[in-house]
Amino acid sequence: SLISSQPADQDQHLFLGEFGRQTHGRMTWFDHLVEFDPGTFYVRTAADYRAKPPQKIAVLPFTDTGSGNYVLNGAPVAVRKSDELADWRWTDSNRLRKVFEGYLAEREFATVNLADVDAILAAHGINDDAKLSHVTPQQLGRWLGVDAVVYGEVKHYEVYYFYLVAGWRVKLKVKMVSTKNGCALLAAAGTRFKMEVKPAVALRDIAFNSAIELTDLRDVDLRRAEEEAAREIVWRIPYATHTDAPPSP
Repeated sequence: SLISSQPADQDQHLFLGEFGRQTHGRMTWFDHLVEFDPGTFYVRTAADYRAKPPQKIAVLPFTDTGSGNYVLNGAPVAVRKSDELADWRWTDSNRLRKVFEGYLAEREFATVNLADVDAILAAHGINDDAKLSHVTPQQLGRWLGVDAVVYGEVKHYEVYYFYLVAGWRVKLKVKMVSTKNGCALLAAAGTRFKMEVKPAVALRDIAFNSAIELTDLRDVDLRRAEEEAAREIVWRIPYATHTDAPPSP
């Protein structure tokens, strides 16, 4: 059998308290130091959030309020036409949206499938951020059958490279709003620098390390920056009082 059996006295209990639930995977000051990540994160919640958390949430389409381009040391890598720029802004904001929703679903919340959210919005003629901004959270709650919606903005989506320093910067800002009364339940923002620094003194070492730094500008490193920017925000959302203890046997 592929599944090993255990003696009866070694049966594993289910539904126990999860060790390190609120700290496992979160970056510590030491992680920031080792990975040279000067990024910061914060989450502010309403006073009664822990006692009255939302049960079902819809993550709305995120927007990109930055340049909409890959930026290298402050300058766009390429100048895109308006259609290309719109596609790229949708691409990077939707990447962060998907990651954020995925981590949110790991918590005590129920989330609406993103494809269903988009289909419902499109059915009501909401196809850009201006139209979405004119729909009240209460109306969105009725359309989507949720008691909270999440708005998100991608503030930065950039690449840095300067000889011995290379990396990505991703900044995300989110807001969760009640669909019952339109009040903010939480506001959060976070910046993740996926950066590497390779010190060198000799000219030969500088040239070698500079070439090596280019390997840190891979797409997989950008993906990691996206993942960590969303994860670090979601995992800072406090657990609700009803989920602090494991279920009764």
